[in-house]
Amino acid sequence: MSAVLGPGIPAELRPVLAEVLEGLRDLVNPRSPTALFACTASALPPAGAWPQCLLLVSDLNILAHSDGVRWIRQDTGGVI
Repeated sequence: MSAVLGPGIPAELRPVLAEVLEGLRDLVNPRSPTALFACTASALPPAGAWPQCLLLVSDLNILAHSDGVRWIRQDTGGVI
């Protein structure tokens, strides 16, 4: 890990930076399932801000994905 962080990094920052680096690696190459963002149908974020993203609609107990315009139910293909 020290080769990645470089020799000029102060020793007291190395553990924190190593943890951040490991977190970034997990985001790029997950090694296990990732928890989904959950919200109610009335609190869905704007679909346009989250194209090609997935979330759990907790009050409907379904997954939904954003097509960039609308949230689409994964069980029926209908719009939420």
